[in-house]
Amino acid sequence: MRIFKYPKREQWAEIVERPRLDLTKLNATVSSVLADVRQRGDAAVKEYEEKFDKAILTSLAVTEQEMDEAEQAISNDLKDAIILAHHNIKVFHISQRFVGQKIKTQEGVTCWQKSVAIEKVGLYIPGGTAPLFSTVLMLATPAKIAGCKEIVLCTPPNKEGKVNPAILYAARVAGVSKIFKAGGVQAIGAMAYGTESVPKVFKIFGPGNQYVMAAKQQVSLDEVAIDMPAGPSEVCVLADETANAEFVAADLLSQAEHGIDSQVLLITTSESKLEEIHQQVDKQLEVLPRKELASKALENSCYVLVKDYNEMMALTNLYAPEHLVIQTKNYEELAEKVINAGSVFLGSYACESAGDYASGTNHTLPTHGYATAYNGVNLDSYCRKITFQHLTEEGIRHIGHAVELMAEAEQLDAHKNAMTVRIKSLT
Repeated sequence: MRIFKYPKREQWAEIVERPRLDLTKLNATVSSVLADVRQRGDAAVKEYEEKFDKAILTSLAVTEQEMDEAEQAISNDLKDAIILAHHNIKVFHISQRFVGQKIKTQEGVTCWQKSVAIEKVGLYIPGGTAPLFSTVLMLATPAKIAGCKEIVLCTPPNKEGKVNPAILYAARVAGVSKIFKAGGVQAIGAMAYGTESVPKVFKIFGPGNQYVMAAKQQVSLDEVAIDMPAGPSEVCVLADETANAEFVAADLLSQAEHGIDSQVLLITTSESKLEEIHQQVDKQLEVLPRKELASKALENSCYVLVKDYNEMMALTNLYAPEHLVIQTKNYEELAEKVINAGSVFLGSYACESAGDYASGTNHTLPTHGYATAYNGVNLDSYCRKITFQHLTEEGIRHIGHAVELMAEAEQLDAHKNAMTVRIKSLT
């Protein structure tokens, strides 16, 4: 963990820098796998599953029998927790439904929008070191509410060719249509191009490592839409002298344990609190089962001591974190100054884990600084807004001449004529 005390502005770029792989090699690897999946379909996906996930598969599709077995395999307590989380996510996302209004811009000119669900969506659920069944709820629940007709899910199996049972149960609860055993770049390629088993979708959702993020970006250039460039997880915690050091340390480690390319950032106005939090991180780290992963992530991370709240907010807005936890006495005041963040957690008790699982907000969020331009997944992510307009004779009289003049000025005579013939029909 790097520590910066009262860093100068020219050091801020170093503080907010994310860990990176060699993108040249990464993109070449991703491109090669995608091309292979596009050409050979299921056969290529199965080969990559054997190579990367050590799973020998005869079929990619998850069967109903496997779904039933998964439901029996998990405890009733976990089922209840999944159902509770699904309820809260559903309630919050239902509240986001779009209600269009017909707007009269001029007499005789009426315009409006209609929200229409994307028909086929693909959901990528990471397995790897942590099977993220909560992400199933976050992605499939709004897709179902939006009215997507086909919800396709890809997730990597274990070495025995089995998908984590909690992932399958969450998929059943949330209403997923089809589930396939495929992870990483090959899963993104399968959903983008379609294979003998996996349907081609119109938009792909879901987080992942830098390979998955690169795959999503590459297929988005010419094949399919994506939710956002979502990569390795990250959190920024703001703390002052009133913060609970134990809570802050727990929040930092909750993100650090995601993987070696994750990153955490502490920004504080109190030097004594920085030391107290540092000690708590070391103490809690020692008992974490994922200590080795978290330790690697901490190497990419920083503690930063700043002069005041203004400097604190300037630095966090520059960082544009995926998750922003504000544990300060004036958290409501600071919340108003947040410009760049994926999701914000206010006060001592709003741990980032609440949003990850069960508060109701979506945990699929922009990382790597993309919060400067992207928002997290919401109901609108699964919809398109189609615009409509209706003109009467009176509408032609009001805007017709303006349309003619503008089309003529752009030297688009056919455009002008489309309006001119209508104007002449009124005389």
